[in-house]
Amino acid sequence: MPQVQQAEILRIHISESDRYQGKPLFEAIVAKCRELRIAGATVFAGLEGYGETAELHKAHLVHSHRPILISIVDTAENIRRLIPVIEPMMDTGLMATSSVQMIRVQKRVTANEGRGA
Repeated sequence: MPQVQQAEILRIHISESDRYQGKPLFEAIVAKCRELRIAGATVFAGLEGYGETAELHKAHLVHSHRPILISIVDTAENIRRLIPVIEPMMDTGLMATSSVQMIRVQKRVTANEGRGA
């Protein structure tokens, strides 16, 4: 039976060209999430988008300036702990939170399953 609990999702909207300490910002954010033992983080690269400046973000032949969405899920307490750590890493961007139900599905694999036997 899946385990259901109240949680929050944090969505961070940035650009592929954003950097933190010389590396891509999205990589730095995911690394920080792992360091803080956040339940999960996934990075999505968008085809095109814009933010409050209305500057269009998309891939170009010479460089890539695509929009990036980082989706992070954990308890509300852990998301609240994470936001003040990530905010100083960003020069520009947007963070949005929503309440969600987190459903953990974890099937146990026996020793013979998954081996093709």
